Amino acid sequence: MIKPTPNPPNDLSTSPYESLDSKKLHEAAERALDYHLGPNPDAKPKSKPRKGALFAASRDLHAETLLANASEDLLSISAIAADLADDVEGTRRSVALALSRLADGVHLLVERALDQIDSPDPGAHRAKA
Repeated sequence: MIKPTPNPPNDLSTSPYESLDSKKLHEAAERALDYHLGPNPDAKPKSKPRKGALFAASRDLHAETLLANASEDLLSISAIAADLADDVEGTRRSVALALSRLADGVHLLVERALDQIDSPDPGAHRAKA
């Protein structure tokens, strides 16, 4: 039976880096193998995700972005709880109003943190005596 391609050369002195293109090809293949088969020793170690975590925040987001989104979410929670309080009576109304006010208070804390990011004051995080 005749093979369509010849056998590889028997000479072991042949280098895979005979030309610049073959060297680039070999380096690309090594990077691909390292990416898919093994971790890069220079890369930061990834922390393990918590078990049962349904949602995750991207690690490359800035603190300001995270706080701005938290602020918007807190406003939404407060609005939902306040709207619910209008539809119920008794202790359920008290609970809904408490949730709305709690969300409002946390929203103020997040907004204060955003203000400190926008214009940091060196003495802002020291407790006043």
